[in-house]
This record gives sequence, structure tokens and C-alpha cells, in this order.
Amino acid sequence: MHYLSNIIFAILLIAGIGFFTKNVKKIIRNIKLGRAVDRFDNSSLRLKNMINIALGQSKMVRRPIAGFLHIIVYVGFIIINIEVLEIIIDGLFGTHRIFSSLGSFYGFLIGSFEILAFLVFISVVVFWIRRMILRIPRFWNKEMIGFPKNDALYILYFEMVLMTLFLVMNATDTHFQHINSGNIISQFIAPLFNGLDADALHLIERGAWWIHIAGILVFLNYLYYSKHLHILLAFPNTYYANLNAKGKFNNLQSVTDEVKMMLDPSVDPYAAPVESDTAETDVPEKFGAEDIFDLNWVQLMNAYTCTECGRCTSVCPANITGKELSPRAIMMKTRDRIEEVGKNIDKNGEFVTDENNLFTSITNEELWACTSCNACVEECPINIDPLSIIIDMRRFLVMEKSAAPQELNAMMTNIENNGAPWQYNQLDRLNWKDEK
Repeated sequence: MHYLSNIIFAILLIAGIGFFTKNVKKIIRNIKLGRAVDRFDNSSLRLKNMINIALGQSKMVRRPIAGFLHIIVYVGFIIINIEVLEIIIDGLFGTHRIFSSLGSFYGFLIGSFEILAFLVFISVVVFWIRRMILRIPRFWNKEMIGFPKNDALYILYFEMVLMTLFLVMNATDTHFQHINSGNIISQFIAPLFNGLDADALHLIERGAWWIHIAGILVFLNYLYYSKHLHILLAFPNTYYANLNAKGKFNNLQSVTDEVKMMLDPSVDPYAAPVESDTAETDVPEKFGAEDIFDLNWVQLMNAYTCTECGRCTSVCPANITGKELSPRAIMMKTRDRIEEVGKNIDKNGEFVTDENNLFTSITNEELWACTSCNACVEECPINIDPLSIIIDMRRFLVMEKSAAPQELNAMMTNIENNGAPWQYNQLDRLNWKDEK
């Protein structure tokens, strides 16, 4: 019976990490459902972007208040969880504060952790006030209902509870109180437990210890279902982000070759096409994107990484002027479809064709409201690119379904017939130069 608690802890730890690993494998599998795209060039610039944006939070601080608070939560939560290493060792081997032998340095570490825990708690409370009392508009868009709205609150409550448990654990640990002076914050909590005997203090300390580590494992596994998956994916997402200048769209090589041939008077239109060994010049099976299989793997990773912060939607000119489009909703709906396909594969062993696709939830009205201004891409704190998905879906509508809006069809007809977007004869194209 002496080792019962250690066995229970080991089972809890193995189950938590095992379930997390299983879900991570699902995410990797689902991301790989996307088409191949080369994002392995210029590794030095990619690494620099990852360090500056994901680690350094350089784009977060463009909005100073939220950015500063986010850095506190981000840094504090990561550093405080270094203490989890001690908890794991203590839990597996039955020791108690194994690192306390470090003496004054241990006191410095725990004191630093307590200060950070307090700052994290205050920051999270401010986030809750901004969301629920000040009701900042971007947190209350129409897509932020049900689970998406509650998800953010669950995380805030998680962090409040975990930080409180950490401080209570220190405040009630009489052994900790005696061996060092690292209880910078918990010393103000300790008086709340005055009058309790040693057994009661020990019971509270052990309860806080167990709930704290169990909470961390629950939080770890909740990430899979939450927008806070960006804690893990922000790093690869910024590393593999598009390095091309914003506004530079990718061209389909097969279409480019066709246009060049049409414009080259020396080309025989009846000649057999030249065979090519490269996939880039082959005619794709489908133009544009109808479903997640037609997007590339980076776009799918973008969907999983989306923080649902709403910065993209808050700067979208279409959304600001009352149009249907919300770049955040595009990413959320794409992720929902990825998850739907993943569950299909889990159930059947492979994907069994269903009646749904990206257009089931993303409407044509949303897609055509986009002005292609790249504001959403510029604003995203972790370099997510909603525009690329919008463009690929519009490309499908135009090239596969001939479902462009009437105004766009008229423009394309004029270009084909008149060589210009306007409906007048080609011979009149230069008449403007004679106008006074």
C-alpha cells in the first residue's frame, strides 16, 4: 500500500500522455490529407520568422494591452510548468520537493514562479473582463456562439484554477515553509489556513498537488479540441508560412502555359502537347478547392492553428461594411470540415465519400465578398492565411463550376472579346489619349 499513490500517479501520467500522443497523431494524419506544397526553402528566414513571431510575439504587441497581457500568460504559464518536472519525479518516486536540496536557488525559483503565477492570474482576470464585461466586439461576432465562445472561457477558468492551486499548494506545505523563503506570494495566502492542524494542512496540500497535476494533464488533452492548439502549432505554422510578397497569388502552371500559347503567334494550336516529367506542368485533377483534399497541408495546418482571436475579422473591410465574410469563420469552418473527415476515417478506416465539402458551410456570398486586400493575413499574430483558402475556393467556382458572379462573367467576356474589361471595340482602346 505504501506505493499505491505512486502507481496511481504513474497510471494517470501514462494515460494523459498516451491520449495526448494519440490525438497529436490524428492531427498530423489530418494535416497530411492536404496536397503537397514546398515550404522547405530559405530555412534561415523561416527560422527567423518563427523566433520573432511565435516565440517573440512580435505581431501580438501591435495591440499593446492584449499583447502585453498575452506575453505574461504565455511566458508565465510555460515557465511555471517547469515545476511540473519536480511534481512528476515526486509522484513517481514518492519524494517531496526533490529539488529543495538546491537550497536558496530553489527558493529563488519558487519565488519567481509565484510572482509569475500571480501575474498570470491577474492577466487572465483582465482577459475575462475584456471578453465578458467590456464585450469587445471581435469576441462577439456571430460565429462566436456555443462552444467557440465557451472554449475561451474554459481556458481562462483552467488557468485561474491552476495558478490558484499552485499558490495554495505552497501556502499549505509546512515543509516548504520551513526549508526556504520562496513563498513570496503564498505567504499572504497562508494566514487563511491559520488554526488548522498539521493533518488538515497536509490534506489540503496533497489535494491541491493532485488536482494541480491532474488539471495540467486534462488541459494538455483539452488542447486537441480547443482553439488553444496554437500553443503547439504556432511554431511550425510560422516556420512554414508563405514567404512570398503579400498579394502575390500562385498561378496554375497548366493555365499559364495555355495562355502563353494563345498569345504566341508562332505556336501551332493543333500541335500535340509536349510531354513533361514534372507534376507542376501537368493539368491538375481539379482546379481550385472544393474540399480539404484540394487544399495544401499548410492551409490545413493554418486551420488547426487558428486562435479565433478575431483580429483578422476586425480589420476585414468586407466585414466592417456589413458583408457576410469573416476570415475567422472561414478558418473555423475549414477546421470543422477537417475534423469531420478525420472522424469519417476513424470510423471506416479510410475516407468514405460523403455529401459534404467546404461549400457545405462556406457560402459563395462569403467568398465573393472578399476584396483580396490581405488585411487578414497581415493582422494575424501567427501568420495564418485565410485569403489563400478563399482564392482557391473561388478558383473552383470559376474554373470548375462556371459560377462566377454576373459582373465578373461580363468582365471576363469583355476581356476575351475586346482585350479589356470594358465593353467597347478593341480599335477604340486608345481613344482616351485624345481626350482633353
